[in-house]
Amino acid sequence: MKKIYKALTIAGSDSGAGAGIQADLKTFAAHGVYGTSAITAITAQNTKGVEKIFPLPPDVVAAQIDAVAEDIGADAVKTGMLYNAAIVDVVARKIRTHRLRNLVVDPVMVAKSGNLLLRKDAIAALKAKLIPLAAVVTPNVPEAEELTGVHGTRMRNFKEAARRIIDMGAKSVVIKGGHRSGSATDLFYDGKNFSEFSARRIRTRNTHGTGCTFAAAIAANLAKGEKLEDAVRGAKEYLTLAIEQSYAIGPGHGPVNHFYDLKKT
Repeated sequence: MKKIYKALTIAGSDSGAGAGIQADLKTFAAHGVYGTSAITAITAQNTKGVEKIFPLPPDVVAAQIDAVAEDIGADAVKTGMLYNAAIVDVVARKIRTHRLRNLVVDPVMVAKSGNLLLRKDAIAALKAKLIPLAAVVTPNVPEAEELTGVHGTRMRNFKEAARRIIDMGAKSVVIKGGHRSGSATDLFYDGKNFSEFSARRIRTRNTHGTGCTFAAAIAANLAKGEKLEDAVRGAKEYLTLAIEQSYAIGPGHGPVNHFYDLKKT
């Protein structure tokens, strides 16, 4: 029988379905991976912004992870919006308890609209408890600056920030270059070697959920057994095409097209 690869996303729900749990599950499906979820928070949001955030109790988050891990299992795990220190703590504890592997940590801090998705008191918990468990961490420029204190968009700034995240205990890191000018160049570092992944910059407002989608694509590739650098490279290629064929939905930031390669029969 064909092996069914599985990936678990631990993140917030996006009612507009462009980011969060919804984007992650779409991405897993697009990669032929069976997706499961543990919701950390319910958000009321759309292309214009986040209206309300309701974080779930940590024990409810824990119960969802237990339910998946004890029955279905996971070949890879991706975390997104965790919101507060208590949720970060329980997620890290459950990942250790169930010995979940191939952890992709997307340190989601701010929504595309500017709304805060990770409280300041949770950043220290993220650095101390979750990042050390990560196979790869995927910050954008503002998130890398917040995590490391290294500011700037030159490649030397990226390299120094990457070194500091590795020093926190992560196995690898990819700093996303979406906030840089010119081509969209991401920097990957595995603690020994640096690699750059570049793609043409696509001029569009429809970029809601790009960070979630990228991290979920990496997790899907890892779930299928790909090596870290190959998983990142494939995720970059997937995201570029998803942005290129994105949806103009709503007056704000529309979503990427997770199923751009889907052909109806």
